[in-house]
Amino acid sequence: MQAIKETLNARRLLCPLPVIRTQDKVKQLKPGDLLEVICTDPGVMHDIPAWCRINGHTVLETSSGNHEYIITIRVGE
Repeated sequence: MQAIKETLNARRLLCPLPVIRTQDKVKQLKPGDLLEVICTDPGVMHDIPAWCRINGHTVLETSSGNHEYIITIRVGE
C-alpha cells in the first residue's frame, strides 16, 4: 500500500494555529502517510518538529523560500 501525500495550507496563521491544524490533519491520516505543511510563520520550523518528536511522527524534510516554510511529515503509529 502506498503512502498518501496530503497538503495542509497553514499560510497566514500564527503559532500555535499551524501546530493545531497539523495535529487535526494528522488525526485523519494513517500511519506511514505523508503530510506536507505549508506555512508563513517562521516559528513552525521549531514548533512542528518539536510536536512531531513528542507525538511519534517523523519530519522527513524542511525547506523555506518565498516567505514560506514547508515541512514534510511521515505520520507515526
